[in-house]
Amino acid sequence: MGSGAFALALFLALVVCISPAERKCQLSGLWRNEQDSLMEISALTDDGGFQGEYLTRVTLAGGCPRVSPLKGAQQQPSEVASPTFAFTVRWDIFSNATTTFAGQCFVEASGREVLSTTWLLREAVGSLEEDWKATRVGRNIFTRKRAPGGKILHSLSSSCEDAASPTP
Repeated sequence: MGSGAFALALFLALVVCISPAERKCQLSGLWRNEQDSLMEISALTDDGGFQGEYLTRVTLAGGCPRVSPLKGAQQQPSEVASPTFAFTVRWDIFSNATTTFAGQCFVEASGREVLSTTWLLREAVGSLEEDWKATRVGRNIFTRKRAPGGKILHSLSSSCEDAASPTP
């Protein structure tokens, strides 16, 4: 057996020996949640920062979903197999609301990567008296979606004029 074939066989043997719990969950890429919303996270910087885009498929009044920018950070980006992270989505392209997500990235026994998140959505209100109704809280589970390279969310965004405040 040639040295190339031996190296390939050795590599495959090592990959099989690594359990899913030992695999590191990677945030970058395309993700889908249970409401069919999509987010695309860029590669992480050395300090754990990242940017991306979020396409919500859910709005409070059934309005038109649009791509919105997101910004976040991951804790210990190169040291932990299941890192914690947080990011904010600015819905101001079509709404006066902001959502923050906090979560953890896991690799299941099957090898599937999952982001378990809790979110707070803050919608602008007209007065302090209305403040009681301005914040919503919820959970989302995201799973990795395999997709062709390059940014694809803008091509999936609808082209309609009126949209209401989103929920993640």
